[in-house]
Amino acid sequence: MKRVVVNAFGPPKVMTMVEEPSPPPGPDQVRVRVTSIGMNHADLMARMGQYRLLSGNPPFTPGLEAGGVIEAVGETVTDRQIGQRVILGPAAPRRSSDSMAGTYRTHFVCPARETWPAPDAISDDQLGAIWLAYLTAWGCLVWKQDLRQGQTVTIPAASSSVGLAAAQIVAKLGGTSIGLTTSADKVDKIKALPACDFDHLIVTRDRDWARDIKELTGGHGTDVFFDPVAAGGYLDTEIRCLASGGTIWLYGLLGEAGPVDLSPLIHKSAAIRGWMLFELTSAGPDEYERGCRHILDGFADGTYRQHIDRTFTLEDHRDAHEYMEQARHIGKLVLVP
Repeated sequence: MKRVVVNAFGPPKVMTMVEEPSPPPGPDQVRVRVTSIGMNHADLMARMGQYRLLSGNPPFTPGLEAGGVIEAVGETVTDRQIGQRVILGPAAPRRSSDSMAGTYRTHFVCPARETWPAPDAISDDQLGAIWLAYLTAWGCLVWKQDLRQGQTVTIPAASSSVGLAAAQIVAKLGGTSIGLTTSADKVDKIKALPACDFDHLIVTRDRDWARDIKELTGGHGTDVFFDPVAAGGYLDTEIRCLASGGTIWLYGLLGEAGPVDLSPLIHKSAAIRGWMLFELTSAGPDEYERGCRHILDGFADGTYRQHIDRTFTLEDHRDAHEYMEQARHIGKLVLVP
């Protein structure tokens, strides 16, 4: 087995590849030969020491997503078979003492119950690129917000895998989605994707994009913001764009801090709320399994379609992190062992 280890917090060069014997599965476990590893911004944050609640202290192996083929099963496992294609469940990457047993590796051992049989519609290179984007969007918009048909959702970072997933979920629920991006170059690229379900796309750089949203919504404003930016003037503008009774959901902090005028929230009876996927995965198996099943069914029937911007070999993990840091990609980045 080969795996990536973060030896100290810092730039990509702090990561190294180590080789060690592949561990056998325990009685209730399976060993998965990994075929794809979904990359996430959280991987970069963990490497830089900005996500210690997840990573703990070095050394640790990063990675939150993976999928592959079962190559060994424990003696008590009866509902999984060798050769079966599976996706690691959201709870499979885990912490032990002060280090994270992440997914940047060629083989992964976990309880059989923490794997999901993969629909045929999901290719091998995408098995590890599903949960984080779609569960983050589903958990917030469906489980927490209870989005209704006809409502408008505005989605900053429209080119991200989470943004693309959110637009697909909004479309499935009968809502209207407005995607926001700072890059005019990305608009045509996003529109050309089979995975694009945005009803509208707006470039926010150097313009009063609040006026655009007001025009698109006939002066009503947006019912929901699903936002990873969440800071300063950007958040100020979002508050101006909210409809009466609207909600801004914050699931990231990519923006630069600055003053925010909260007073419009009062006369709009509006709200700002925080969201983390951990809230769903810790709510009990019935809740997050409902989301997992919804997402897999959506991939099986073609409703949901993931866009892979680029793949890297696991050996090229440093190059992959440097590429992700440039924030020029659209959709998902994947490591292939």
